[in-house]
Amino acid sequence: MGGMALPESLDQPALPGRRLLRGEVLVVLAVSLGASGIGAALSFLRAVTAPEKLSDQRAPIVGQYAPGRPWLELLFQVVNVALALAPVGLVVHLLHRSGENLTDLGVDGREPKRDLLRGAGIATVIGGAGLLLYLGAYALGVNRAVIPSQLPNEWWRIPVQVLIAAQNGVLEEVVVLGYLLRRLEQLGWRPRTALLASALLRGSYHLYQGAGGFAGNVIMGLIFGRLYQRWGRAAPFIVAHTLIDVVALVGYTVLAPHVSWLPG
Repeated sequence: MGGMALPESLDQPALPGRRLLRGEVLVVLAVSLGASGIGAALSFLRAVTAPEKLSDQRAPIVGQYAPGRPWLELLFQVVNVALALAPVGLVVHLLHRSGENLTDLGVDGREPKRDLLRGAGIATVIGGAGLLLYLGAYALGVNRAVIPSQLPNEWWRIPVQVLIAAQNGVLEEVVVLGYLLRRLEQLGWRPRTALLASALLRGSYHLYQGAGGFAGNVIMGLIFGRLYQRWGRAAPFIVAHTLIDVVALVGYTVLAPHVSWLPG
C-alpha cells in the first residue's frame, strides 16, 4: 500500500507574498544588525553631544564582561559569539521555509580555492584602505579612537579574537550581503537601490566609531555588494571580512604596546 503524498504546498515550499516577505526582512533586521544600527546611531549622538571632542573618546569593539575573572570572561565571550550568530540561524530557517538554502546565497564549499583567493585579495585592498581612512578621519577629529580589543592577556585571548572575527564575517555577510540583497531583489528592488540600502545598513551599525567608521563601511558595503551581485557568492566576503577583523583585533593586540601611531 503506497504512502500518502504530501500536499504540493508542503512538498514544494514557495516564497510568501510581498507583504509577508517585507515583514520577514524587517523582523530579521530588527533582531540583528538593524537594531545594532539604531544603537550605534544613538551612541554617535551621545558622542557628538558630549563635552569632550570626538577624537578624545574611545570606542571599544571587543570589551570585557568580567574584568579580573579570566575564566568567567572566557565563558562570556564564547557565549556571546554563539548568541550573536542566532540571526544567521533564523535566516537559514526562513530560507528553508521558502525552498531555499545557503547555497542560494553562495555560502557553500563548491569553490573553496577561488573563494579563499578572492577573499584574501579583497581583504588586502579593503583592509589597507580602511586603515588609512580611519587614521585620516581620526586625525581630522571626526572619529573616535577605536580600541579593537580590551581582552585580558590570557592564553585564550588570540583564539577568542579569531573566533569573534569569524562570527562578524559570517553574521554580516550572510545577513547584510547575501540574505538582504536576495530578498530585496525578490521584492522587485532595482539592483542599485538594493546595493545602496545594504551599504547604508552596514555603515549604520558602525556609526558608534564616528563619521569615518560610517563612511568607510558604506564604501566597503558598496564594493562588497557590487561584487556579490556579479559573482552571486557570499563566501569570498565571509573570508575577506574574517581576515580583515583578524588583522584588526590580533594586529592591535600585538602592535599597540610597541607603536605610537595607533590611536588610543
